[in-house]
Amino acid sequence: MLVVKDLVVNYGAVRALHGVSLEVKQGEVVTLIGCNGAGKSTTLRSVSGLIRSVSGSIEFMGKPITRMAPHEVVHLGLVHCPEGRGIFANMTVAENLELGAFTRSDTAGIAKDREWALSLFPRIRERLGQNAGTLSGGEQQMLAIARALLTRPKLLLMDEPSLGLAPQIVQVIFKIIRDINAAGTTILLVEQNAHMALKVAHRAYVLEVGRIAMEGKASDLAASDEVRKAYLGVHETAAH
Repeated sequence: MLVVKDLVVNYGAVRALHGVSLEVKQGEVVTLIGCNGAGKSTTLRSVSGLIRSVSGSIEFMGKPITRMAPHEVVHLGLVHCPEGRGIFANMTVAENLELGAFTRSDTAGIAKDREWALSLFPRIRERLGQNAGTLSGGEQQMLAIARALLTRPKLLLMDEPSLGLAPQIVQVIFKIIRDINAAGTTILLVEQNAHMALKVAHRAYVLEVGRIAMEGKASDLAASDEVRKAYLGVHETAAH
């Protein structure tokens, strides 16, 4: 579904990605894990067209999208749920959801998807008339995901969905990620909570300083001593 080959990205004079290659197959949850500054968010922003690469290629559903504008990428069904949520604080929750469907004209389909999104997030249903800026951090994250679902994504890019949230809300968010995937949406997930990410994903890539350092089944990486020590907070003394 998504094929990224040898992607090179600079921020000014600084090289952020050094030839990143990855792929996502239909129906999968694939996660990118790594330390802060490893290039995880840069990879997603490059895929969705928010950042231009120096070289390399990106294909989505067999179509080259490397030079496409972000709105063109969205029309193909590739949707980015950004870090920091990106909600419109001065608009109501309902208006934020409506914006999620800006590429669509199928009124009945939009209503059906809106109802499904609200069934996933009952808290959001209770707050449809509120300004989005008055929501808690967890509720804003739920709104950002619900809004992305109104676009009816084929592939959903999720950037740090659990960042800054209370542990019980993190559990809710990851259950929703499973539910969204089970309903047929493919997901590419960037997540600083490597433990939860590897539990929910089918496959994983480890990014280190702009390069893919490891890749494989999520369960295999979760069991790897190297990954456990570096990203899961498991040290040899704790294993005994």
